[in-house]
Amino acid sequence: SDAICNFVICNDSSLRSQPIIFNPDFFVEKLRHEKPEVFTELVVSNITRLIDLPGAELAQLMGEEDPKLPGANSTASGFFRSLMSLKRKEKGVVFGSPLTEEGIAQVSQLIEYLHKNLRAEGLFRVPGNSIRQQILKDALNSGTDIDLDSGEFHSNDVATLLKMFLGELPEPLLTHKHFHAHLKIADLTLFDEKGNKTSTPDKERQIEALQLLFLILPAPNRSLLKLLLDLLYQTAKKQDKNKMSAHNLALMFAPHILWPRNVTANDLQENITKLNNGVTFMIKHSQKLFKAPVYIRECARLHYLGSRAHTSKDDLDLLTSSGSKELQPLKSQKRSRLDSCHQEETQQRTEEALKELFRHVHNMPDSAKKKKLIRQFNKHPSALTPGSDVPTSPAPRRTRSRSFSGLIKRKVLGTPVILERKSRDTTPEPVRVSKENVQLLQKCGSPAHMSQGKLKSLEGQKEESCRRMRARLLSKDSSSL
Repeated sequence: SDAICNFVICNDSSLRSQPIIFNPDFFVEKLRHEKPEVFTELVVSNITRLIDLPGAELAQLMGEEDPKLPGANSTASGFFRSLMSLKRKEKGVVFGSPLTEEGIAQVSQLIEYLHKNLRAEGLFRVPGNSIRQQILKDALNSGTDIDLDSGEFHSNDVATLLKMFLGELPEPLLTHKHFHAHLKIADLTLFDEKGNKTSTPDKERQIEALQLLFLILPAPNRSLLKLLLDLLYQTAKKQDKNKMSAHNLALMFAPHILWPRNVTANDLQENITKLNNGVTFMIKHSQKLFKAPVYIRECARLHYLGSRAHTSKDDLDLLTSSGSKELQPLKSQKRSRLDSCHQEETQQRTEEALKELFRHVHNMPDSAKKKKLIRQFNKHPSALTPGSDVPTSPAPRRTRSRSFSGLIKRKVLGTPVILERKSRDTTPEPVRVSKENVQLLQKCGSPAHMSQGKLKSLEGQKEESCRRMRARLLSKDSSSL
């Protein structure tokens, strides 16, 4: 799931045997270089989701305010700062200068050499020869090529010089802006069942927070940090030979890559343990920290391609909470695609539910409730009717009432009601009329060809016949009683 799968069709037979390198962070790097403001806002919004940064510390992380570091107002710190600035003026293009790609290219020679010599006991702890270190330092500052494999230099010389280079940088490798964020990451712990914080570190959230924090490091700092942590990781793997565990290495490098410049141990006080443990954690999990989280990759990919993709709840929350104007078109397109997909799924589920409901209703025993439900379904012609999908047998007609009042209604009032219903319905239905009405209609002819006078006389005759019939029925019923 971490990789973005691509299929490449290559027609050049000479290139088919060459390995194809997939970079899952391609769109992440593209967004970082082309739209750094959008990229920073995207990453920082997720950092604040994981760790609680107050307004001042968040402004420092974004570079909107100068970092407020421990011991910055002390007299000793001011003296050390002025002393270090004087020393940097005497340095060359590598040592004591701001980190550049040229400086990384020179220092990478030291890292490559140390990868081949990781078995030296006490590596990074035992100091090397100061004279050989000065020769090597001058060569790196001048930019000349160095043959470290000639045997002139020892691995301890190279390891000590690497630490010296990191210690003379104007600011730590992880920068002053990120100092407070690293302290917050060290405090990420798991919660118990009652929601209370425990003392167990939450490793998953710490890894995710470091991944995001490393994404907004300056490019030279991030490149050198990756080379350095990979070297320390490989060194710790051979601790049975060199006696240097991840924690021992963290004690050596935390002052150079994480501690603020020109501060003492007294200035940091209780934070020293957090900082050392934080560097230990980075060394142990260095192989995971330089991969962008999946949702950042997906957001960057959608920003450029705009293709449909499955997203998690975090992605939706991320896109909803982001206030960047650059991401507004992306959010509207993604929301419309999700809405249409949701509507299609809802419509399918609704149709299936209607079918099931129709089956249930038509399997019910005959009752007034069943007829009422069927009438309600028939009111919506757009709905799926049971006749189109579910074969059902016609409901049996209800037998007429044989009560005395019902007989009177059928005999006396049945003919006008039936005639009125016949005029409303489109399909003809058989009409029951009394014997007298049939004879009367046969005498007068069709009502459609009658004049108004004939109709009035017909109505009078009909009323007279009805009175006679009612009188006969009443006398007949009274005699039977």
